[in-house]
Amino acid sequence: MTDNAQMSLFGDFPGEEAAAPQKPAQTPALRALELRGLLDHAAYQYYALDTPEMTDAEFDRLLQELLAIEAEHPELVTPDSYTQRVGGYVSEQFEPVTHAQRMYSMDDAMDLGELDEWLARTDEALGATSQNPVAYTCELKIDGLGVALTYRDGQFVRAATRGDGTTGENVTANVRTVRDVPRSLAPAGLARVTGQGLGQSVEVRGEVYMPKRSFVRLNEERDGAGQQVFANPRNAAAGSLRQKDPKITAHRDLATFIYAVADEGPISVTSQWEFLQWLRDCGFSVNPNAKRCLSAREVHQFCEEALAHRDELDYDIDGVVVKVDSFSSQDALGFTARAPRWAIAYKFPPEEKRTVLREIRIQVGRTGVLTPVAEFDPVVVAGSTIARATLHNIDEIRRKDVREGDTIVVHKAGDVIPEVVGPVLEGALAAEHAARPEWYMPPTCPSCGSPVVREEGEVAYRCVSIDCPAQASERLIHWGSRNAMDIDGLGDELVGRMVEQGLLSDVADFYDRLSEEALAALDTGRTYETTNKDHVAGDPIVVGPTIARKVMAQVEESKGRGLARVLFGLGIRHVGANVGEVLARRFGSVHELAAASAEQIAQVDGVGPKIAESVVEFFSVPDNLAVVERLRAAGVVLEQEEPAEVVPQTLAGLTFVLTGTLESFKRKEAGDALKALGAKVSGSVSKKTSYVIAGAAAGSKLAKAEQLGVPVLDEQALAQILATGQPPEA
Repeated sequence: MTDNAQMSLFGDFPGEEAAAPQKPAQTPALRALELRGLLDHAAYQYYALDTPEMTDAEFDRLLQELLAIEAEHPELVTPDSYTQRVGGYVSEQFEPVTHAQRMYSMDDAMDLGELDEWLARTDEALGATSQNPVAYTCELKIDGLGVALTYRDGQFVRAATRGDGTTGENVTANVRTVRDVPRSLAPAGLARVTGQGLGQSVEVRGEVYMPKRSFVRLNEERDGAGQQVFANPRNAAAGSLRQKDPKITAHRDLATFIYAVADEGPISVTSQWEFLQWLRDCGFSVNPNAKRCLSAREVHQFCEEALAHRDELDYDIDGVVVKVDSFSSQDALGFTARAPRWAIAYKFPPEEKRTVLREIRIQVGRTGVLTPVAEFDPVVVAGSTIARATLHNIDEIRRKDVREGDTIVVHKAGDVIPEVVGPVLEGALAAEHAARPEWYMPPTCPSCGSPVVREEGEVAYRCVSIDCPAQASERLIHWGSRNAMDIDGLGDELVGRMVEQGLLSDVADFYDRLSEEALAALDTGRTYETTNKDHVAGDPIVVGPTIARKVMAQVEESKGRGLARVLFGLGIRHVGANVGEVLARRFGSVHELAAASAEQIAQVDGVGPKIAESVVEFFSVPDNLAVVERLRAAGVVLEQEEPAEVVPQTLAGLTFVLTGTLESFKRKEAGDALKALGAKVSGSVSKKTSYVIAGAAAGSKLAKAEQLGVPVLDEQALAQILATGQPPEA
């Protein structure tokens, strides 16, 4: 901790008032920029990493706020705004596929009132009357991964994820393992394709999902193997479909529901209802829970029945999709920049249950942050039993005014994340609540007893001890996480058991202390329930040699992940994955970074004084330096592959944006090569952009570059820049 750090001990304990930091008012332009950043980050976590950090409800709230700002200030709308495009990302792990027609997102109705407004607007736009009402097809909204399946001459030839709506990922080999995907169109359906399907291509669309029973079985297997479990069936389906080995996908028991078509032209159908029957005739799996409705009352009834019976289904749904039934009417209504005008998704409200809050416990994270967690009587919500939920911080506890002993309302935000809504303040419960004492943050860490501090301007309380055992477990888990050293098989439970039984205390222990034999003999804390020739009921279950061998192989492989991942994995406060890359490129080695002053580090583009102070503070601790030295001695790579100064920074000060599909480069590889020459690579186009590199099927970023007059280069020009290290001549 720096000497000049401003902090307050016990600033929010009984008897003291802690003034909340005042944030300066934001202009609409700045708030719109902030919202786009929040939405893009959340979408990346959801679509690209399958690890959502934000609930659906919070995402929708931020999106609605951005829509309102852009409606009031049209000059703030940008082509790359989330309101103007389809959500999703294209991984570089698979071959890119350009869809026959764009795959759109869908606008949401968050309650029946918003749904009624959409129905009224649509009826008016189509000239509906009581004698000639608009027909709507209502279908369950499956919580899965969007896919497009292409059939040529009636034969299955390709499968692709939705991706960014224009370009998806080629997952054909994996989808072939999904049992309910027909290899060829059945004769009854093929007969309704122009020319019996000969010479025709048909692209149908739907969702790949994981049944609930399969999700439970998969998580039980992963938990037993010490692997991280999936948060929900949707993430499990997405992760399973993106496996490099189709055999793994085949084992995951995926299924599909198909419900849309890229172009109905080759098919002799005129409505969505008729199209669903054509899909059944072809042999596709079509959800049986659909209805053709002729009034808002019928649409309401379908939505209410779907909500009432959702828990009875063996798959997750998060709402109802309402579509104008007639294809000709759909064509007349058309599309916005990101969604069809002829369809809307009615989102279910979270299922809420009552239970009793027994205790608010403290969880200590890897950076020492103390997080209050509500422990309550187990209750079944959205298909699973929950008994705890984070309360985030003291401000959130005060806002909700929850107290130990309260009867509380809980739900799963976005049907995923357990959340305490608040106390029940009815009748006698309100009086009992008022008589209970408020909860306060403890003055010392519950794990190690060290003082707890709260820095000025921050909401978080922190334990100041680097030797805190609770922080140790979290730091070890973080070290093995995907964006750090990516040690597959290191689940939270396995790491926790290794810490408890003395196998690990810091990250260097993975390499110079942990052995395959010790890991194999590790007690998992569970016991056998039955007796057979290998064990007796009640005997402890150990990790075993197979899992130990795999984990240790991953540990060995992680030594070569590189300096940027090491810097992120060390858990230096404020140093995320991107900052780790920036520091690695600038300083080239841990030794050079550790020797740098705060002023030198702060001068690096994208760092700044706050991060610089945190880095200097980390390397000023002898224990931290000792861990780094042990990592070096164990063979962990602590340098860039090429020292930073070897490559002249000839592109310093220039900002590039890459868009579209490149033939000779992967986008990440091209971006890394530009960064190595000193350039900044951005994900969005602005007036400060120096050049846009546009490949095939470039979309909104190219349009914005042309609008702003930003120079646009092709792939040949990119190759010339990388070969010479020089920007193109003016």
